[in-house]
This record gives sequence, structure tokens and C-alpha cells, in this order.
Amino acid sequence: MPGRTDAVIVLTIYSRPECHLCDDMKAIVRRVAAGPNQGGTTLVEVDISGNGELEARYGLEVPVLLVNGKKAAKYRVTEGELRKRLEAESGNSQG
Repeated sequence: MPGRTDAVIVLTIYSRPECHLCDDMKAIVRRVAAGPNQGGTTLVEVDISGNGELEARYGLEVPVLLVNGKKAAKYRVTEGELRKRLEAESGNSQG
């Protein structure tokens, strides 16, 4: 299939409980990750509360979305923006 790759794209969301922006971003990322052509996508959700290092790094910016370890968004992301980012990442991993 064009645009498909065997490489796994890792989506990491740094968030905290009772954060409506976090809940919104998680819902969007889950929808996109579950969509067609996203079989090689892994979602990791990290709760930063209680972790001093992560609170210092991301505390004022949550939610933060990383794609393969690179910051892709903070506060908000649209489905369209995320799909474009994943397509670009798939293209980059093909060689």
C-alpha cells in the first residue's frame, strides 16, 4: 500500500488529571491513531503529576504531544494537523 511502512510511529502525550485540554488532545490522538493507515502507531500516555522532572519540563505546557520523541504540539492539535504530521513521519521512515 502506498504510504504504508513497517516502522512504528510512537505518539507520546504528557498530561495530568483534571485537564480538559489534555482530555481533548487524547481524544483526537486516539481517533487518528485508530484510523485507517495508522496500523503502525503506538500511543503512550504519561501522567506528569507527582514526577518532579516531568513537572519541571512540561508542567506549564500540558498537554504535550511527541511524535517519535520530537515535540509536535502543545495545548491543542487538530486531526488534520496530526494526520499530516504522521504522513510526513511515515515518509521520513521509509528511507
